[in-house]
Amino acid sequence: MTVPTLSVTSSPAADTDADVALLVAVKGADGPELIAADGFDWVAPQLVALGATGASEELTRVPGHEGGPRVVAVVGVGEQADASSLRRAAGSAVRRLTGTESVAIVAGVDDAGSAASLLEGAALGAYAYNEYRSEPKPPVARIALHSRFTAEETRLERIRSVVTAVARTKDLVNASPAELYPETFAAAAVEAATAAGVSSRVWDEAELEADGFGGIAGVGQGSSRGPRLVRLEWAPDGASTHLAFIGKGITFDSGGLSLKPMASMVGMKTDMAGAAAVLSSIVAIAELGLPIRVTAWLCLAENMPSGTAIRPNDVLRIRGGKTVEVVNTDAEGRLVLADALVAASEEQPDAIIDVATLTGAQVVALGHRITGLMGDDELVARVRTVADAVDEATWPMPLPADLLPLLKSDVADLMNAKLGMTVPGMLLAGVFLQQFVGKKEGSEELIPWAHLDIAGPGHNGGAGWGFTGTGATGAAVRTLVALGEDLAAK
Repeated sequence: MTVPTLSVTSSPAADTDADVALLVAVKGADGPELIAADGFDWVAPQLVALGATGASEELTRVPGHEGGPRVVAVVGVGEQADASSLRRAAGSAVRRLTGTESVAIVAGVDDAGSAASLLEGAALGAYAYNEYRSEPKPPVARIALHSRFTAEETRLERIRSVVTAVARTKDLVNASPAELYPETFAAAAVEAATAAGVSSRVWDEAELEADGFGGIAGVGQGSSRGPRLVRLEWAPDGASTHLAFIGKGITFDSGGLSLKPMASMVGMKTDMAGAAAVLSSIVAIAELGLPIRVTAWLCLAENMPSGTAIRPNDVLRIRGGKTVEVVNTDAEGRLVLADALVAASEEQPDAIIDVATLTGAQVVALGHRITGLMGDDELVARVRTVADAVDEATWPMPLPADLLPLLKSDVADLMNAKLGMTVPGMLLAGVFLQQFVGKKEGSEELIPWAHLDIAGPGHNGGAGWGFTGTGATGAAVRTLVALGEDLAAK
């Protein structure tokens, strides 16, 4: 994993031996206004001469002084320096400082939360994936925050855990599907979980069949590399709240017999981003020692066409007994999630969150930066609040009851898609999933559930922005960790 060494120091930043001193500037009426950069007053006139404005993510570099950093870089935050703009600005700057060994962040912000945002953003921006490059350009390796706030006040250990969780997720999503398939993904999950004190169980093909996980078994039966279900659990003594995570883990999605067009198949190694996010989140929660019980379900399969693959009109029996007629083998994510929703519900958690690169319709509706969020109104509101706080954009979407009849089958309880007409695909998928959420014990009320469709936000195919580079993004990890912290605190 590409995770820089992080530190917090109160030493004078002007004396730093870092390669680059990173300053922050607000956009002002007469040019950029540096944020409390003691010892660097001489930089401001140069910024004006170079035409810098302090606009959001604007990066200006000037030569350093002898005895100090060799380069001073100034990044703009726009018109307001809040936690969000500081996180994005620091990440944007460090993302573009590849080839630099060390960076010292210099910004005398007024509160520890803003200082933490600077360091977190910078660390997120330092990520690079060089596994398959013959001539890699190394990312920033060391980042020091010069601040009047201590490591404890800025929650340095939390930043390390969260940044590591995001990097682990990105590594998994970026990996070649020839190397990351259900069996190897499950092994990696168990290894990471065990190191963090998280218990695990893995179902193989035979065990999936025996225990009634017909969705996962069915989707994976076309591949020579069989499916897996991984259950992870963090259960500290005294935990009174139980949160369940579920992640879609299709390690490669060809579409099955409903084969994708050539261009649409490129990038389908990323269809396991939800499972990667769920794995990394429970590991981070364990590392932080949060007093909350968390179970995580990773639904792992490779959706391939072959003589053993499921066919359109095949009927799968999902865990718990409901049957689904498969009319589109490329609508497979909802089938594996259905199994896990039932299994998670059997344990009666206080809330269930599933994360999935589920529908192309999400990208059409919300693009590549905003996650579609559906489910129980109260839980959706809570998820959105914590997501906003960590700069992961979401947008609440409805689950219209009038869509359910569109999934009526002539031979089974449900169909997995509706063919032959234009439908709101993101919402229809959510309505399908809702049918597998269990009820609270002794009640007709459903267990609180929220569904995050990260089909667009899970991978960035364009230029980098903020602390997000090209490739895997680690979407939803920071939201899930923040939700765990929120529920643990209450």
